[in-house]
Amino acid sequence: MAIRGVLRIGEVAVRVLDLEAATRHYGQYIGLHETLREKDRVYYKAWDEHDHHSVVIREADKAGLDYVAYKVHDEPTLRELEEKIGAYGFTVTRLAAGAYPRSGRRIQFELPSGHTMQLYAEKERIGNGLPTRNPGVLPDEGVIRGMRVTRLDHVLLAGPKITETAKFFIDVLNFDLGEELIDNDSGMQLSVFLCCSNKPHDIAFALNEAPGKFHHMSFYVDSVADVYHAGDIMGKHNISVDVGPTRHGITRGATIYFYDPSGNRNEVFSGGYIHYPDHPHLTWDTTQLGHAAFAIDNQPRPSFFNVVT
Repeated sequence: MAIRGVLRIGEVAVRVLDLEAATRHYGQYIGLHETLREKDRVYYKAWDEHDHHSVVIREADKAGLDYVAYKVHDEPTLRELEEKIGAYGFTVTRLAAGAYPRSGRRIQFELPSGHTMQLYAEKERIGNGLPTRNPGVLPDEGVIRGMRVTRLDHVLLAGPKITETAKFFIDVLNFDLGEELIDNDSGMQLSVFLCCSNKPHDIAFALNEAPGKFHHMSFYVDSVADVYHAGDIMGKHNISVDVGPTRHGITRGATIYFYDPSGNRNEVFSGGYIHYPDHPHLTWDTTQLGHAAFAIDNQPRPSFFNVVT
């Protein structure tokens, strides 16, 4: 397997206003599996994820992002990246093993966009409900539930200095720039889509004056039919929908955007193209803003560009 270094998004931690309402949303409606509960926070995984958790919700008086964490290949990789990040000029904080539940040691730093990011190499593996020998294709009945999401796929974060942030991801973490949206007149980057795998993006950033803002976390589903199934769940339970069902021009993925009870935006996502490091990055400009965002009706939604937590 050629993918080494930073492997994938491993964990996103968000603040919610009402823990009971949020557990109903993420556990019952989206269908994530609760793996740990503490006084003010709950930990979840999607059914087809092997690590202990990928989503953390914490009760607070303001919604938004606490941090995002990415898993790296192994401990030597983590040490190497710690040195590179420090040499790049970022202040790196070491977090001891066990400081975060079921996790090995981590390093933490702040991105130019104002977001807290962590890297780690080890987390307890609890499996996906299938054996590793002769696993079959489906877990037991009832394991796949709610919106039938299979994994946490990516996040889109909003803040200033996204060009500087993208440069760090490319130069230090070895991500590729998959796509970008630029202002047609000035050439300024308005959003960047960055890849560390074969997905069309593993993290994205949108330009915003305020630092550290959260646009959405995205959950992958297996098919466009599953996107519509997720939409049926949203309708049945009166979940607030932002946009969709539709398809992106950027990434070509099928999508619905919706909100948790605290106003944090979620996405169900399926499809998208396969990215390879030798592919050219794709540039969209604001003359095609609607098509870049929503390629069926080509209509940009103000809420999609303006609402963050």
